[in-house]
Amino acid sequence: MDWLESGKMAVKTLTANKLRTSLTMLGMIIGNASVIAMIGIGQSAQKLAADQFESLGPNVLFVSPGSSQARQRTTNLPRTLVWDDAKAIASQVPSVKEVAAQRQTQLPLIYGGRNRNSLITGTTPEFLSVRDFDIAKGRFLTNLDLERNNRVAVLGSQIATDFFGGKDPIGQQIRIRNVSFEVIGIMQAKGSFLGSNQDDAVYVPLTTTASVLTGRTSPYGLDVSIISVSAKNEASVPAAEFQITNLLRLRHKIISEDDFTVQTQKDILRIVGTITGGLTAMLAAIAGVSLLVGGIGIMNIMLVSVSERTQEIGLRKAIGAAESDILIQFMIEAVLLSAAGGVIGTAVGVGGILLVGVFSPLSASVSPVAIALAVSVSGSIGLIFGVIPARQAAKLDPIVALRSA
Repeated sequence: MDWLESGKMAVKTLTANKLRTSLTMLGMIIGNASVIAMIGIGQSAQKLAADQFESLGPNVLFVSPGSSQARQRTTNLPRTLVWDDAKAIASQVPSVKEVAAQRQTQLPLIYGGRNRNSLITGTTPEFLSVRDFDIAKGRFLTNLDLERNNRVAVLGSQIATDFFGGKDPIGQQIRIRNVSFEVIGIMQAKGSFLGSNQDDAVYVPLTTTASVLTGRTSPYGLDVSIISVSAKNEASVPAAEFQITNLLRLRHKIISEDDFTVQTQKDILRIVGTITGGLTAMLAAIAGVSLLVGGIGIMNIMLVSVSERTQEIGLRKAIGAAESDILIQFMIEAVLLSAAGGVIGTAVGVGGILLVGVFSPLSASVSPVAIALAVSVSGSIGLIFGVIPARQAAKLDPIVALRSA
């Protein structure tokens, strides 16, 4: 059989019914574009999360209240961590460089006629170096501010812009929960972290938070939301995690389940990677259903084509065409439909990813593996779903075909 001639005939047949051919290819186009776009967006989300966690530094650990099991069961976590725990970690764990205790809460922030709920973070002077933040103007909190319960505040860059515009905020008075605070500094813009705007925050002394804003809610001391810890170097992180765990178990007199969780940057990144990877696979699977629908559309149109071309098939078999020739002819048409749809769908999918990269924080991530997989799957689907109509055409009796035409 002349494969080149069969290919030319297939192209001629498909182009003779341009509208029907285009509509048949549409399912494959949508399927390929969806799979490629979903995988690309998922990989971009994974990369964004990885970049944001890497910006914390490889030596950072986070100690939070409640065991990992308790954190999965409820959002109302026990107040098991206190400032004294942070002080003990700083003084007794040799692999630790610095420790910053944080107490976070949402409270109304008021200046002039503007007001809104913002994240209020009570913290210590070590916060800047542990979390790799910088001051753009003014100063940050000091140990003297903590000792005296000073009512001073450092504003995130977004709040400073929204509340003060071009006016210098330093020395101005803002109210947090109707308590006046003096603005002493402006943070350098940090951007979003996992969807949370880090520039929409206010930092005040940890002691002031407990004494005038939220009160003390733990019988064991000044409770904190999280303790951020920086190890001396990356190699010290496992030792720091082990030593912090042992120290807190001793301090809290724990004999069974821990009432705290110690996580490294890699631990959190692994969890986020698992979640985003699962979501990507789920979205790709959902998008892949449209490939199956496209294959069914190809089979349907090919079956219609067989019934329309009965006379042609009978005539070709009458003049000597073998069953294999007819079978291959229809198979080529089916594969061409699916392959063309795959190529166009790939272009649409890649274009969609590039648009997402332009109009969102996600970076454009085009996966060659996803492209190869989508195109090969679409071609295979065309081949598989083209078998039934092709076999039906090949099995036609030439006499019956010519009589029924």
